[in-house]
Amino acid sequence: MIVPSARTLVLAALAAPVALLVAASAPGAWIVAPAAAFALLVLVLLDGLVAGVLTDLRVIAPADAEVGQELPIAVLADIGGRRMGGAPEAALSFDPRLGPGGRVQLRLSREEASGTYEGSASLIPNRRGTGEVSRIWLRWPGPLGLAHRQVERELDTQIRIWPDLSPVRSPALQTYLRDAQFGLIARRIRGEGTQFEALREYEPGMDRRRIDWKSSARQTRLYARENESERNNQIVFAFDCGQAMCEPVDGLPRIDRAVSAGLTASYVALKGGDKVALFGFGQRPELFTPFVTDSRQFHRLQSAAAQLDYHSAEPNFTLALATLSAQLKRRSLIVLFSDFTDPTSAQLMVESVSRLVQRHLVLFVTMEDTELATLANADPETVNDVAVAVTAGTLARQRAIVLQKLRQLNVDVIEAPWQALTYRLIDRYLEIKRSGSIG
Repeated sequence: MIVPSARTLVLAALAAPVALLVAASAPGAWIVAPAAAFALLVLVLLDGLVAGVLTDLRVIAPADAEVGQELPIAVLADIGGRRMGGAPEAALSFDPRLGPGGRVQLRLSREEASGTYEGSASLIPNRRGTGEVSRIWLRWPGPLGLAHRQVERELDTQIRIWPDLSPVRSPALQTYLRDAQFGLIARRIRGEGTQFEALREYEPGMDRRRIDWKSSARQTRLYARENESERNNQIVFAFDCGQAMCEPVDGLPRIDRAVSAGLTASYVALKGGDKVALFGFGQRPELFTPFVTDSRQFHRLQSAAAQLDYHSAEPNFTLALATLSAQLKRRSLIVLFSDFTDPTSAQLMVESVSRLVQRHLVLFVTMEDTELATLANADPETVNDVAVAVTAGTLARQRAIVLQKLRQLNVDVIEAPWQALTYRLIDRYLEIKRSGSIG
């Protein structure tokens, strides 16, 4: 398809007043205007014809990407018979979960070695699932810049969007694991925990509470107990997929931030010898994986987490947590990722957690509402600002009351910004593991 360029439209707009002036001053020369228009049309057609012909067009994109991480997309075009002219331009249409707006434009540059035109763009996926790059438009100008050759093609490029695992791959986590004594190889961890491992001669600097007085009484010197950190604990990461957790925080839904933190902590738990399962719920339970016992099976947790859906309705805590409790046959650590927006839903959540904590150890994880804190602490300038600050302050106090009720039920509570959530969760897991309070 040959279409006029912006330059042609400008020329036509400038020529219109000139044509009117000629018609008014010399009516006999009226033929000049249509002749000029016809000449411009011929130039546009010739410019489009000599612009070259598209022989190959490709869109290169990875089959998999992670939510919140860069997704590179490249466009390669081979235009035959083109010698000069401006840079070609391309536009892509795609599923909005691959990037805001569902559309991106890019400019192509010529690669001298191959003679092809290449351009790239980086998208930031904002939701998990499968997104499609559905259509591409490509246009390139002729030598005079009066016309564009334009091509439109349907695409069927499917891209699977997975949970963000960049914290798991980070060198910081590997160093963290070594410092926490849960290294990359499974080994016995002596000196902490509750399971007896061995006796060794007491040395200055050891905790005196580790002295085994009965064994020492049978010998002529002091002996201390060495314990082994408990393994084979059951850890369940439970994700609330309701309305509050689907609200965005810094560009991504809270549930995706929670899934990333939960998967990173589950990786650490598997390295520590524990068993991990995932549980997801909205208005009803929708996911409960078998327990994974080996870090080499971590991909199963990643695949299961990718299936957690986004729901616009409030979650049913009563049904979900009762179902989870019925499925667990032994005492477990349940890490519950959730949030709440009103006192009624929060009260239902507290009541359900109170029944769960009777048999299990519960760790409640929520993200700080930085926007609420900003509104509550902002200096008001108008009456509307005062009303907003008062409302935000009331919601913040209600939130603090709910968290305090959970603590009174002996529920561990982590409230942190999403950037610090992962390592706060790992720290707390390691403290619980060392204390031996899961089993």
